[in-house]
Amino acid sequence: QVPIVESGGGLVQPGGSLRLSCTVSEGTFSDAVMAWFRQAPEKEREFVAAITSGGLTMYADVVKGRFTISRDNAKKTVYLHMNSLKPEDTASYYCTIGDFASRAPRHYTYWGQGTQVTVSS
Repeated sequence: QVPIVESGGGLVQPGGSLRLSCTVSEGTFSDAVMAWFRQAPEKEREFVAAITSGGLTMYADVVKGRFTISRDNAKKTVYLHMNSLKPEDTASYYCTIGDFASRAPRHYTYWGQGTQVTVSS
């Protein structure tokens, strides 16, 4: 088990911004693909964004242009910068680590506990 800890969630008004952080305390972070997924109540977990060890990024169409994923290998931390937030972005956001970039949750090995993002006026 690789400890993964997310932070930065909260309540924000529509149009607002948040930055999520995810820190991996063990393992070879710099070689890994890091990704964010989200899950709303009674919905399946869905892909949000991923970043490779070389910095290549991939986004879900519904967040492209609004969200940015980045990583700091020295801090073993990946970030999700979320702008122009919408009520439909409300979900628990999960950070995960894997060997290759994929939109499918089954391709990722370890998961954090999630951080709640609520977009509401």
